[in-house]
Amino acid sequence: MADRVLPARPALRSEARTLEGVEMILVSACLMGRKVRYDGAAKTSGDAVLARWRQEGRLVPFCPEVSGGLPVPRPAAEISGGAGGAAVLAGAARVLAADGTDVTGEFLAGARAALAAARSAGARIAILKEGSPSCGSLTVYDGTFRGRLLPGRGVTTALLEEHGVAVFGEDRIAEADVRLRELEGP
Repeated sequence: MADRVLPARPALRSEARTLEGVEMILVSACLMGRKVRYDGAAKTSGDAVLARWRQEGRLVPFCPEVSGGLPVPRPAAEISGGAGGAAVLAGAARVLAADGTDVTGEFLAGARAALAAARSAGARIAILKEGSPSCGSLTVYDGTFRGRLLPGRGVTTALLEEHGVAVFGEDRIAEADVRLRELEGP
């Protein structure tokens, strides 16, 4: 089946499955081969589980940075001061582009749009690009543009997790598959 987003449904926890009864998964569009990254490239995943989910029509591809209004290509961005996405959501940190432009507003708008897409599809799991200032689930760059990673979450990941969506990086898809089976039950 093709990637699709289903119509909005009630946001009841017990009613989190789509109309077809399939648990949906929000996924970074770059992992699906879409050229939406800051450098105009994709980071296509060859993971067999992700390919199976795609065939099953479970995936909701989404790029929070593009949805937040940023162009492709665009300057790289990092969360300033080594803070994580939760600090950006709280207004205690900013996201800056390598050229010094403050892109916090676009990152916040993209995170809200990702949450809306997850809710609309009934997705309780997300597979997002690790290291990204939007999508990192375990690590983000330290804000110095020197290629150093720190433990932390991106802005979109922080917002999704605050609202009960389990976020996994592309290197943890097997863990996400276990979570999916738990959600779907016997």
